[in-house]
Amino acid sequence: MNVEALAKLCLRLCEIPSPTGEEKLIADHIEAWAYQHFPPQEVVRIGHSLVLGRLESHLPSIGLFGHLDTVPAHPQGTPFRIEEGKVWGRGSTDMKSGVAVMMGLAMALKQLPLPFNLIWVFYEAEEGSYEQNGLGPLMQNLPSLHNMAFGIALEPTDQSIMLGCMGSMHLSLTLQGKAAHSARPWQGENAIHAAGPLLSMLLAQKPQEVKVEGYAFYEVLSATWARGGKALNVIPEQFELNLNYRFAPGKTIEEAFEEMKTLLGPYGYLHITDASPPGKVCTQNPLFQKLLRDTALPTRPKQAWTDVGRLSTLGIEAVNFGPGETTEAHQQNECATLESIAHVYACLHKFLSTP
Repeated sequence: MNVEALAKLCLRLCEIPSPTGEEKLIADHIEAWAYQHFPPQEVVRIGHSLVLGRLESHLPSIGLFGHLDTVPAHPQGTPFRIEEGKVWGRGSTDMKSGVAVMMGLAMALKQLPLPFNLIWVFYEAEEGSYEQNGLGPLMQNLPSLHNMAFGIALEPTDQSIMLGCMGSMHLSLTLQGKAAHSARPWQGENAIHAAGPLLSMLLAQKPQEVKVEGYAFYEVLSATWARGGKALNVIPEQFELNLNYRFAPGKTIEEAFEEMKTLLGPYGYLHITDASPPGKVCTQNPLFQKLLRDTALPTRPKQAWTDVGRLSTLGIEAVNFGPGETTEAHQQNECATLESIAHVYACLHKFLSTP
């Protein structure tokens, strides 16, 4: 499939709004397309997620994964268009260009004698919480998916292969004080002021490098949200912070939380609101090594979370490799270059069609 056709596939996907929680229309679109190219028994839909292909095969199975949702549209959104060698619009990079490549590959490879059994996974709600992610119900209801020999998440990777992924943990930290009139603050305890030492500690923190299989991941802790106070003339009795901890592969969620309890527990009441496991760095996987040989691409660590982390918990080794540019994800004027779309398509076509 040529790049113009791939760009049109991507543009059509971008034209279908699909912020997290509103994926029905785009799932309907993918399902209608799927019935044109797959036999009915190879199309499975659960909610607004789809799995296409044979779930049982004597050949090694490779799964290609693409999420259908986007972050909410920007109020001053960019017009959807193909211009200046790019597809423009919300979701073009993250990750409808990847979904378009998956569709293009499915159409191009379906008639070829392949050395692998290919499974195509399109799923909802990746941009939301870990528990609401649509890949969870697919993996729970279709246990044969766990037998995949290798997985590829077509997230944007800047024309490189990105290994592993960071774990992500959101923590709510509540500092307690005592209310008083702001004219007489000494009669209370200001919960916001009490956060001063904590905020100073966060300000002084540096990214912590952790090497995994020779790849440098950087653990970071950031305050991303805050709430406190009831009225303009009342000393706040409570102050709540959301803290996002990104931790390297090789550390469990339980181990990461124990670290955070040691660091943050003295400041107030701490609990987890959402947690996603890190992804394994699968340098020894033979199919990863074949992908590297076939593409001769540079490799990098994934300094973010992707569903490579979820796949790792199920024993599926996977990497991130898809079109688009990481700096464009979630931007107001989001775009994906045609060069990256064509490049990833060509690399995966070679990898999937040759022994």
